[in-house]
Amino acid sequence: MRRFNRYLAVNVLGTTLAVLAVLVGLDGLSTVIDELDDISPSYRFIDVLIYVGFSLPRRIHEYIPFAALIGGLIGLGRLASTNELTIARTAGRSLPQLAVATLQPALLLAAAGFLVGEFIAPVSEQMAVSHKALTQEGQSSFTARGGVWNRDGSTFIHVAAVQRGGVIHRVQLLTFDEQRRLTRSLRAERGTYQGDHWLLEKVSRTQLTAERAVTDRVTTEVWDTEVTPELLALEVVALDSLPTRQLWPYARYLRNQGLMYRDVELAFWRKVLQPLAVAGLVLVAMSFIFGPLRDGNLGARIFTGVIIGVVFRISQDFFGPASLIFGLPAILAAVIPILLCYVAGLWLLTRQP
Repeated sequence: MRRFNRYLAVNVLGTTLAVLAVLVGLDGLSTVIDELDDISPSYRFIDVLIYVGFSLPRRIHEYIPFAALIGGLIGLGRLASTNELTIARTAGRSLPQLAVATLQPALLLAAAGFLVGEFIAPVSEQMAVSHKALTQEGQSSFTARGGVWNRDGSTFIHVAAVQRGGVIHRVQLLTFDEQRRLTRSLRAERGTYQGDHWLLEKVSRTQLTAERAVTDRVTTEVWDTEVTPELLALEVVALDSLPTRQLWPYARYLRNQGLMYRDVELAFWRKVLQPLAVAGLVLVAMSFIFGPLRDGNLGARIFTGVIIGVVFRISQDFFGPASLIFGLPAILAAVIPILLCYVAGLWLLTRQP
């Protein structure tokens, strides 16, 4: 039966990869269409394609659970429609043995997705965001759609773009006193990290007092701060694109700064538990083939699987903000949708005649 296990695994893995390619392709095409509104003389169509291309690893990592669900439905459905699964069970293969054979390619894909999310997506996503920010030179550094905000004590920091190698662009520092009144503003075109400080270039400084504001310009200025390029790189991309090895320390840093950190913890647990989510969704897919829905046609199964995937995503989007509002542990918000998948899958499987 090892040959049948390999045959089943290749079938499920092949359909899952095909579904993943379709989902990522559709999402990338949708992003290209959305980005067309931002095209300008500096941000051209080729820049849109580069931006979307660099963001593909993040999209692959994001869609792996849903691809595993739909791919498992299609792969197992094809084998069921040709009675190959029936023959395998008649030959003595039990349902748990088929479940293990089905989960193996799914977990292999989940492991590959974890590696992509851990080592490739963070780098490529930073390159995507930086490329877009650098090509949109004509936009203000205070645009709500780009850049990154940070805080160092009483100074608030905004950076339009962060490049690998410790280079930042269009920097703004806003310093407040204990009464939360703005006392100093600084703008710099560029900053380079020197190991223990930043060297800002083309600097415009404004000192504010109760009577007046004094502005001067200097070529360079040293900026001593604990904010490092690694920290800025963490904040310039979406939380789902950050590696798990950096998310937890980042959450502790935000907590020490008195900033919101629970959303970072939630992103950490979601990434750590993604293999379990993949296994749970595949279990749901199996219940459609071996459970009470086995008599339905393939189209109905796929449609139901898509609905289950949407419900799973909605549950993630619900329990995540709910945990932030009510102060629940982030791990609980990440685990509940996965547990619902396992409960639903096992319940459907146990209802088979």
